[in-house]
Amino acid sequence: MSDDYAVNHYENFPVASVLLPRRLRRPVRIIYRFARAADDFADEGNLPAEERLRLLDGFRAQLALIEQGQTPREPLFADLAEIIRQYQLPIQLFYDLLSAFSQDVSKTRYANFGEVMDYCRRSANPIGRLLLHLYGETDERNLAHSDAICSALQVINFLQDVAIDYKKNRIYLPQDEMEKYRIREQHIAAGDTGGMWVPFIMPQIERARKLLQGGAPLGKELPGRLGLEMRLIIAGGETILRKLYQSKGDMFNQRPVLQPQDWLKMLWKALRAR
Repeated sequence: MSDDYAVNHYENFPVASVLLPRRLRRPVRIIYRFARAADDFADEGNLPAEERLRLLDGFRAQLALIEQGQTPREPLFADLAEIIRQYQLPIQLFYDLLSAFSQDVSKTRYANFGEVMDYCRRSANPIGRLLLHLYGETDERNLAHSDAICSALQVINFLQDVAIDYKKNRIYLPQDEMEKYRIREQHIAAGDTGGMWVPFIMPQIERARKLLQGGAPLGKELPGRLGLEMRLIIAGGETILRKLYQSKGDMFNQRPVLQPQDWLKMLWKALRAR
């Protein structure tokens, strides 16, 4: 295992942004390195499933050392142990992330939206909760709003990446809703937005929008630059949703991404919303 975990992935939403107070940038980067590296074990390359799960179990073993009060020798986990102790971060949140990444190796279809949300609870919500612990802003209301935002961003990512995920043999769209609108996997494989695709996908977009809206008050509840960072993240999610809506859910031919002009508009909106 190396300390040089690559973070060369396209990201919609800012992580360890310069908007954050300087003192928080390093711990945020460490958390992100952990999550990115573990996610890559589940997603990247051509390793067999057994090897992917073995690598994730190796991360669990390192977390167990930290839990036992030891400092692992691996640089990433030595850094992680330091910030877990300094900021009293709940170690269960790191285990939750590993649970979601392990699930990605073995589970490729989701029967209903409840299953999708259970995945979000472990794949996305822990990041928001860890950030709130770093900020010292962990009252129940903030945590609930953070969960809504993080789950929404994860669902938005699923919508944005339907075609990409399908190439990995994963479909995060609820199977029962696909069946209701007679959407078959071959429609996704062909990038077919005809038939009932639009009536099916537009409620998916609207549900993600409402979920994001439900957490939006957090952008005003967090103080100063923390609140600005959160409002910028929310604006990023809203922008991707708007592009999905404008394309009528054609993420196959018009995959929404954030352009430089989008960032300017998002920053202006985030500043005005104080």
